Amino acid sequence: MSGQLYDVVIIGAGPAGIQAAIHASRKKTSVLVLGRIENSALYGAHIENYAFVAGVTLGANLLSTGLLQAQSFGAEWSKEDVLKLHQENDLFHFELESGRSVTSRAVIFAMGVSKKKLGVPGEKDLSGRGVSYCVDCDANFYRGATVVVTGDRSAAVDGALTLLGYAAKVYLIAEELKVSQELLDRLTSSEVEWIRSSVVQIEGDRVVTSIRLTDGTVMNTEGIFIELGSKGALELATQIGVLLDSESFKYIQVNRKQETNIPGIYAAGDIVGPPYQMAKAVGEGCVAGMEAASCARRKRKAGE
Repeated sequence: MSGQLYDVVIIGAGPAGIQAAIHASRKKTSVLVLGRIENSALYGAHIENYAFVAGVTLGANLLSTGLLQAQSFGAEWSKEDVLKLHQENDLFHFELESGRSVTSRAVIFAMGVSKKKLGVPGEKDLSGRGVSYCVDCDANFYRGATVVVTGDRSAAVDGALTLLGYAAKVYLIAEELKVSQELLDRLTSSEVEWIRSSVVQIEGDRVVTSIRLTDGTVMNTEGIFIELGSKGALELATQIGVLLDSESFKYIQVNRKQETNIPGIYAAGDIVGPPYQMAKAVGEGCVAGMEAASCARRKRKAGE
């Protein structure tokens, strides 16, 4: 896998990612931002505690303006999700939901935090006992099993396809799918069975034994993977070897330069821990963008 080579690829189009793109692109480096601004927690917020912005401002307006700034300095933007990430020698290789691949000299994680919950009965009680939020982390525990994946975006589809290499039977539960045509084609030509419904209850005593759908149908299953968005930090970090914090395993560990334990990979914003404030995210994005650009330029010069 190779694809177009960029100096810096930024995963996430929130305040941290956009600010990183502005600073990195001004350093005469090629930059690609991956993500949708509407997925940022800032998008639907009303901002009135950010310096230099008078009155109440819509987060969506700030994100749109910031993205236009980044693009004016040469940054490129794609709404695609990242499905796979791996390192080969000194470069990082991305598989995107369209099926295309890109390569970069440096990476910035800026996709925010948390895994969305379904919020259905049985989910909390059976978490870790058949309820999982990370296919890449837990697929190996379901070899030869019957499993369910629920979610309507790229993480769910990719997760279901991944599970085909482990489970005996894989069901995908979603009313509709909001993914690229290429990813949809891969799903429909696979052995994953797509059921157009929603999960309303997860059942079991000590472990998951079944799920109940909207129409009352009960499906037997040994596990359910809840993948409600795009690939999160946990999955991508697992793929590439980035260390998470040792207490909650929810945040990426970084130093004051926003560097992770993997040279060339940086992180900024909510994904490195609270407080969840735009001011913090923008500051960290600034540092990450400059540091990643410098790293990429050193690699580029060494390869000349």
